[in-house]
Amino acid sequence: MKLTSLCTGNYDAAEWEAKGYQLPKFDIASVVKKTHDEPTWVHFGGGNIFRAFPAAILNDALNTGKYDRGVIVAETFDYDIIDKAYAPYNNLSLSVSLCSNGTIEKKVIASVTEALKGDYQFEDWKRLIEIFKAPTLQMISFTITEKGYTYNDADLARGLQPMFAMGKVCALLLERYNAGALPLTVQSMDNCSHNGDKAKAGVMAYAEKWVADGLAPQGFLDYLKDETKITFPWSMIDKITPRPHQKVKELLAADGFEDNDYIETDKHTFTAPFVNAEEVQYLVVEDNYTNGRPPLELGGTLYTTRETVDQVETMKVTTCLNPLHTAMSIYGCMLDYTLISAEMADEDLRAFVQKIGYIEAMPVVTDPGVLNPYEFIGDVINKRLPNPFMPDAPQRISTDTSQKLPIRFGETIRKYVERGLDMNNLILIPLTLAGYARYLKGVKDNGETFEPSSDPLLEELQAIVAPLEIGKADQDWSCLKKLYSRKDVFGQDLYAIGLGEKIEGMVKELYAGPGAVRNTLHKYVSAR
Repeated sequence: MKLTSLCTGNYDAAEWEAKGYQLPKFDIASVVKKTHDEPTWVHFGGGNIFRAFPAAILNDALNTGKYDRGVIVAETFDYDIIDKAYAPYNNLSLSVSLCSNGTIEKKVIASVTEALKGDYQFEDWKRLIEIFKAPTLQMISFTITEKGYTYNDADLARGLQPMFAMGKVCALLLERYNAGALPLTVQSMDNCSHNGDKAKAGVMAYAEKWVADGLAPQGFLDYLKDETKITFPWSMIDKITPRPHQKVKELLAADGFEDNDYIETDKHTFTAPFVNAEEVQYLVVEDNYTNGRPPLELGGTLYTTRETVDQVETMKVTTCLNPLHTAMSIYGCMLDYTLISAEMADEDLRAFVQKIGYIEAMPVVTDPGVLNPYEFIGDVINKRLPNPFMPDAPQRISTDTSQKLPIRFGETIRKYVERGLDMNNLILIPLTLAGYARYLKGVKDNGETFEPSSDPLLEELQAIVAPLEIGKADQDWSCLKKLYSRKDVFGQDLYAIGLGEKIEGMVKELYAGPGAVRNTLHKYVSAR
């Protein structure tokens, strides 16, 4: 069983389907031709998240029979991906959904019709220019990580041949402008706040520089600013896509699926002909398109307003997912866990995060309407965090904790203050923050040492708690006021709003000695 056989017709559909593989329900060759002649969507970033999510959504839309165009992928960073993960398999891939019950779902993705190297040094660049001049082109999108939207003076100075992704996109948009100022939507699908603004800032930086240097006309800049021509919508995307999993490779091999080799590029991208990802996924998009768009709602995309996208993101980041991750990571490291999924089998930790979300954070959540906050948390607790296929570790999630606390917990506390809500309702969120002072010591609950994860403020904050000793009740705790009054770390001066003393008391309990972390956690979770 090989992916390439699906393009040649030399395969036994009954065999594939008998082994649980969902095959495309559309004519692949027909979709490839129509997309080549009248392209509608180019996606930048050919990595695992693209194949497992946006491409899979389009595949579902194509399977309905109500749409007939695929997506063209362009890679602007790691060109080996095109040579090693796309070309040998005729752009087909296998999407493997990792279910929380330990099973997998297998679906062949055939929605990618071309895979191009997005740089001037390759012949593919001519094809990209041709695509960008096509009146049918409706959308370009990105999964290039937040770092992909960066630019610097050196790249801006390279003129019309930049190296960074946003510069290349700007060069292609200039081609589209020169072809008649044709409309287009520039859609970020990266997991970062207000992602459309990041894409817009990157493109505009190059355009403004080129206009100032006489390399592009003023009309080009006007074109990019004209929202009847070009838009940069926001989106919220959420789906965990880890590296190809050894267990998945073995399960596929047992089926007789031959395209299961691991691929590592020269730039250390880890991929495979198959992509494994969690079963739960969300893509909420601001519906602000100037030239139409692919009907991705047929595959589950939620289209809405910018305000609603913002509400969904806020719900996720400050209540339903990110705070739970951080709480689990702080205590997981101290309780000697190395897997988030294993933590979810711990009754104290499971109840800890469940009550943080449902009881303490939920009162200040704005229901966005398109996603129910209670159901979102339910998926997190019952499907996402316990998933045995997700090899995520509290040590990884603890990275840069000082930068995450002001948003993940500080925003909830701020809303309590602004709305005049009873601060006595906050118990487990303060316990999380108290746990941070104990985490900074780098000592597990059993007395063994551990190395706290990298953080730009780690040494500075560790120096604050350095005078404290674990197991010593009669000591000077005044250093805690220096820690918990820091607005840059907690979003508030926690003493000024009446939480500082409560947190101090919890810290003292956590420092009582071996076993104190478990005992304190159990005490407050049980009482809550």
